Amino acid sequence: MAAFAHWTAIALYSATTILAAMSYLRQRQPHMVPLLALLAGALVAHGISLYYTLISPTGYRFDLLAMLSLVSWTINLLVLLLATRQPLQPLILILAPLGVLTVFAAVYDWGGVAPRQQLSTGIAVHALLSITAYSLLTIATLQAIYLYYQNQQLHNHKPGGISRLLPPLQTMESLLFGLVAFGQILLTASLITGFLFVDNLFAQHLVHKTVLSILAWLLYSVLLWGHWKLGWRGNTAVRWTLAAFAALMLAFFGSKLVLEVILHRSTWG
Repeated sequence: MAAFAHWTAIALYSATTILAAMSYLRQRQPHMVPLLALLAGALVAHGISLYYTLISPTGYRFDLLAMLSLVSWTINLLVLLLATRQPLQPLILILAPLGVLTVFAAVYDWGGVAPRQQLSTGIAVHALLSITAYSLLTIATLQAIYLYYQNQQLHNHKPGGISRLLPPLQTMESLLFGLVAFGQILLTASLITGFLFVDNLFAQHLVHKTVLSILAWLLYSVLLWGHWKLGWRGNTAVRWTLAAFAALMLAFFGSKLVLEVILHRSTWG
């Protein structure tokens, strides 16, 4: 079943890529129903493949290749949902081949399996949600930086480069807020599972990560509220995205720096 899902996902992602590429080369709009149907089928097969990739009889996989496959699936799902209302065909042409590569790469067990005896199901779910949320919000940050660049190009009347190959600015802004909203849902689930399954999230070795993650969640919430209620967009959205991601990055890496470098040096000072 795992091998069948794996190769079915690769075949359907490849068919999606070919259909999108043929339409792009002929400079005509693709027939969206078959294109999105192929992408949806690829996502179903990819999801089944991911189940067997991430969960083995002996434990759970958290290595880079497995996580890249999970993030690729999440982004392609978001694009599928948005493509029903937005012209995202160029992104499908970019992301469907990424699906092929990540599904194929995830077959290789690069980092080994975390044994079930060392990791409960609840902690494994929390870890998967945290990694996926962080990855998705990282991509949202890169998207925000690109939007800033695109805004500057338009302001200086110098549109060009990669901008000619991608959807219009308004569509790319919709994708940014879709990424942030999807990432915020995963971050919320990550925090909830953390409080449910992690012993004392405010213990000394976890308090930095917990507080900064909650701060990031609040900043992303303000950004989404400002967009939907006050119409925030453009550079305002970029600034809030970068500020929220800075807090999230400190939560993931700053707490490690505090624990392993600063406190370690003060202890052995």
